[in-house]
Amino acid sequence: MSEPLHIVGAGMAGSEAAWAAAEAGRPVVLHEMRPKVATFAHRTGLCAELVCSNSFRSDDDERNAVGLLHWEMRAAGGLLMDVAARHRLPAGGALAVDRDAFAAEVTERLRAHPMISFSAEEVTDLPDQGHWIIATGPLTSEPLARSIRAATGAEALAFFDAIAPIVHADTIDMSIAWRQSRYDKGETDEERRAYINCPMDRAQYEAFLDALLGADKATFREGETAGYFDGCLPVEVMAERGRETLRFGPMKPVGLTNAHRPDVKPYAVVQLRRDNALGTLYNIVGFQTKMKHGAQVEVFRMIPGLEQASFARLGGIHRNTFINSPTLLDGRMRLRSRPNLRFAGQITGVEGYVESAAMGLLAGRLAAAEMAGRDMDGPPPETAMGALVAHITGGAEARTFQPMNVNFGLFPPIDARGGRRGRKDRYKAYTDRAKALFTDWLSGQG
Repeated sequence: MSEPLHIVGAGMAGSEAAWAAAEAGRPVVLHEMRPKVATFAHRTGLCAELVCSNSFRSDDDERNAVGLLHWEMRAAGGLLMDVAARHRLPAGGALAVDRDAFAAEVTERLRAHPMISFSAEEVTDLPDQGHWIIATGPLTSEPLARSIRAATGAEALAFFDAIAPIVHADTIDMSIAWRQSRYDKGETDEERRAYINCPMDRAQYEAFLDALLGADKATFREGETAGYFDGCLPVEVMAERGRETLRFGPMKPVGLTNAHRPDVKPYAVVQLRRDNALGTLYNIVGFQTKMKHGAQVEVFRMIPGLEQASFARLGGIHRNTFINSPTLLDGRMRLRSRPNLRFAGQITGVEGYVESAAMGLLAGRLAAAEMAGRDMDGPPPETAMGALVAHITGGAEARTFQPMNVNFGLFPPIDARGGRRGRKDRYKAYTDRAKALFTDWLSGQG
């Protein structure tokens, strides 16, 4: 048998990388230490276990950058978008999945693939020989993190990531709360009712804010400082930025009408999004937290409709590490100093499930092509995948490099010589251009 590609980590990036390489005919060894070696946030040993959320965000592939990334992954034969389609939950215009069913099928399909084998042993050192993809994500084990620091000659950057609590649906008081997606988004009635809304008047909001700010928080070990990714801030950190911050963020009351009191506009609204196919679990949207568990129960039960809430999972905080990719990786995602090693996923400084998976898919394709003796570049920077790679491998300012979601600001600008475009038309032009170029890139790999 030909030389295998070794992939460390069976999260979103590692799972997609393994599938991409195996589908290209390359034998793969997928190294996953869970559940033998646990992490703070994971509950199982399943591949592609979703931790922070069950949402892959917008599925609009015509005017949204992450929706375009969904499209590119589907066009490239990716595993995760295919599985997501079968375990999709109503979520308005977003792509949300039943997280347990999703991870179970991803694991089953990877284990059933004749070109993929698994190793349950923890990888603690970066290997000198062979072709490897490091896709260990934000919870890279400390021994391997030390090896990465030694190999790169630089300290890994770090910030702290928080996860949101999940509530049992039958403990939500629906005489107070109501079902509605913001602006009634969604093609079916079920999709438009995928969210549960808990309204607050001004007095309730102010009391909630005081309790949130005064609650006991998790503390860091000596020498650690907290730097958070702005797209996943703990709710209390947002509250510390000003008393109106939450009302213009996750608690904004716009686009919603209280079904119980349609003539009264809520001062603030807490939204919960369906978390599983049965509709028995809901996560509190945007309520990542570093509060201690006892404080969470006390504070979150102040939310109208959640006074008797039972929590399937409380929130928490964990360390999140990533490398300074602009100084360390080449355009094919290889470590410049040791090109037998590729990095993929959140450890490269992309943020989000979809972005991580897309970088895994690309790394798997690039590695398989290189090992087969084919010279292959990644997709052009006008595509969503290409824009992300260009950003993390040189487009970003290395000195201030921080995790980044895909967005149209990373794409080369659209030629505006045809006159001024509205924002929606401009975004459509970005996606039209990207789809054409990505299709050409795929056809050139045959």
